[in-house]
Amino acid sequence: MKLKTKILSVLALLIAGFVYYYVSLPAVNIHSVDFWYFIIFGIAVVTVIYAVRKRISPSEVKQSKMMKLMIGLIGAVVVVFLVGSLLSSPIINAKKYQKLLNVEEGKFTKDIEELSFDQIPILDKDSAKLLGNRKMGSMVDMVSQYEVDEIYSQINYNNHPVRVSPLRYANTIKWFTNWKTGIPAYIKIDMASQTTELVKLDEGMKYSTSEHLNRNIYRHLRFRYPTYIFDELSFEIDEEGTPYWVCPVKKYNIGLFGGETIGRVVLCDAITGETKDYKIDEVPQWIDHAYSADLLIRLYDYYGALKHGYFNSILGQKDCLKTTTGYNYLAIDDDVWVYTGVTSVSGDQSNVGFVLMNQRTMETKFYPVEGATEESAQSSAEGQVQNLKYRATFPLLLNISGEPTYFIALKDDAGLVKKYAMVNVQKYQLVAIGDTVSACEEQYHQLLVSNGVKEETEDTREVKEATGKITKIAQSVVEGNSHYYIMLEGSEDIFDVAVNKFIGIIRYNVGDELHLEYKEGEELHTVVNIE
Repeated sequence: MKLKTKILSVLALLIAGFVYYYVSLPAVNIHSVDFWYFIIFGIAVVTVIYAVRKRISPSEVKQSKMMKLMIGLIGAVVVVFLVGSLLSSPIINAKKYQKLLNVEEGKFTKDIEELSFDQIPILDKDSAKLLGNRKMGSMVDMVSQYEVDEIYSQINYNNHPVRVSPLRYANTIKWFTNWKTGIPAYIKIDMASQTTELVKLDEGMKYSTSEHLNRNIYRHLRFRYPTYIFDELSFEIDEEGTPYWVCPVKKYNIGLFGGETIGRVVLCDAITGETKDYKIDEVPQWIDHAYSADLLIRLYDYYGALKHGYFNSILGQKDCLKTTTGYNYLAIDDDVWVYTGVTSVSGDQSNVGFVLMNQRTMETKFYPVEGATEESAQSSAEGQVQNLKYRATFPLLLNISGEPTYFIALKDDAGLVKKYAMVNVQKYQLVAIGDTVSACEEQYHQLLVSNGVKEETEDTREVKEATGKITKIAQSVVEGNSHYYIMLEGSEDIFDVAVNKFIGIIRYNVGDELHLEYKEGEELHTVVNIE
């Protein structure tokens, strides 16, 4: 009978331990805080079971050698944990924390090229969510079973800034009825054009955050890599549009729990569950999120605040810098960089510069460009449309005419983008507003010229002539102005005629003879005179 009781006790202990592990999924790694909690929990359960079996009352604990041993063991584990936490902290290791991130000084106009209109991400994450939910609502065959996940990872896909997010099961019942086929699609949103696409897959995704049991992505990774401590997972697609989970693995460089960076990246196929394990310097080029934005910003805050030790960062705060209250993303050379401003810890209303951090390589560049904080720029933009009560999104830093410029989308109460603003970083009283990105940039350029920031550039293109019969003519409206696009006999060139400058063009039809004077462009030739 006693043997049977012991066996049952052991089984109960094993079951309790397995359930705890299956639900909490701690890494079997001394650097994992959750693993230490698991150990303490396990010892505590054994202690309780022993006390119940031996019928030891609280007053009898001191008389039991085994109870004192177990309680002492719990206390020893807790002490080691607390001491390890202290020895891993910035209080003792300020210099080591400060050197975790290598920061180079960059040159703004060299590193950040001017973007064309189709490359500027005009949407933030919240706006992307609205578009994604709207697209999902139009899919009658799916909307009752699935919803869009909240991830919306921003990636650089075929040199375009896009956000991608998988669908998820609407609830547990919908998972039970659809788990055999998996999740059939993901959302892809072009952040520049606002084009929203529901990408349907030939085979459904079997591994996601909304799966249960062993196909849950976190549980799948834990059972394959029991010792790995994973950072924030991101959802990405490769060049062919195949969905993957990008799973960074934490590396601890200081003591037991301190100096967190990324040492490896596990790539998991969202459809098949197949995984590949890469060292951080061997990660494929198309992956954009090896380092999370929050981790990079935390590392830069260590770099900026701990130059003269921990206590200086708290008390004297000499030469202490910190990042501003938000961040955004910038696509450069097929990588995604985190952008944020840098200001003093005193909390004044100006930046001493800004920083770009590569999410794949951790490469970090600081640009010493003094100017307004992002919040000040947002307030300036909102002030220009205060009668409309539009809200400004967190700015994106752009190179406009060689000037560091905050690009801001202005949204109404419904969260829809209505206007765009450009605010000069160094002279934030220079604010341009436009209904389109191109109109906003045109007004911004005029402001730069009229305020003496830039000299007006002279159009030095040669004036050429063309004569012939009209073979094609089409009308279009560009920024509220009518234009005629004309092709002449024997030529594949397209000539752009602004109706407000040459109203007589409306008299011409296909077959009419026309003589033009124009200046060459890449796609369109600008007409400067009609005879």
